[in-house]
Amino acid sequence: MRTGAVIVAAGMSSRMGDFKPMLTIGSISIAQRVVATLQQGGAEQIVMVTGFNATALERHLAGHGIVFLRNENYQTTNMFDSAAIGLEYMRDKADRVLFTPVDIPLFTAATVSALLSSGKKLAVPVCGDETGHPILISSELIGKILSYEGDEGLRGALEHCGTPVSRIPVTDRGILHDADTPEDYAALLRYHNEQMVRPFVSVSLCREKPFFDNALAMLFSQVEETGSVRRACARVQMSYSSGWNAIRRLESQLNMPLIERHQGGSREQRSRLTEEGRMLLDLYRQYSQAVSDEANRLFGEYFDSFFHNGEQTE
Repeated sequence: MRTGAVIVAAGMSSRMGDFKPMLTIGSISIAQRVVATLQQGGAEQIVMVTGFNATALERHLAGHGIVFLRNENYQTTNMFDSAAIGLEYMRDKADRVLFTPVDIPLFTAATVSALLSSGKKLAVPVCGDETGHPILISSELIGKILSYEGDEGLRGALEHCGTPVSRIPVTDRGILHDADTPEDYAALLRYHNEQMVRPFVSVSLCREKPFFDNALAMLFSQVEETGSVRRACARVQMSYSSGWNAIRRLESQLNMPLIERHQGGSREQRSRLTEEGRMLLDLYRQYSQAVSDEANRLFGEYFDSFFHNGEQTE
């Protein structure tokens, strides 16, 4: 099944007094941590909806292999409006979607795996008696969610979509920790210092040098979707010249055409993946997921006893 993810990061961080997505936890930012965990857990395509401070955040995450969409009305809309932008984008690109605000950064890949393996159409993780994020949403429910016209936001839309919410028990307290206020952020940092170690695998295909990785795979998927290398580069925060240089290097390494161009209407150049380009992208995604799954299995085999089975208690 195709797994996507939507991260909403359009808010103004008014209660925090600082821009939450780019605050650090350890050596990386809140936003980087959320993206990395979703990728490790199996999200093949991630879209982040930005708004306030959008340009800085998009540049900060450039090269992480995600798509950026903007809520241009972030000052007068709420989280559900940003969620709707991301869900609308994902509804025909994934069979299931993981949704989370950007300011809940410490849920684990194990929690993501528990949600995905549940087989449920609509599910939330539960630690103790408290529900948290991310939320798992089947793509077949997105239309019903987007048609909600009530005033209870995303919670109301989920409650009224006609499918009961399944509660998936986890031992991960990270699902509960947000960064709304300076006090929340301090508590989040304390929890981070207790958190388990976990593997993170990034796959690159190499000859003498790497020539295909997650960032280029995301560029390819956006070329296929938009029909334009220029628009694809803009969505993944890559310069147009850098995008074409990477494509040409890749084609040279493999000695085969991967993207073809032809003239469209209004003198616009249209682009699409060749059959070989689509095959490369599909195989890379399948291989990356298999490597990630095996890395998680081996990590448990080698390190579970050392890290007390990866579980922490208060």
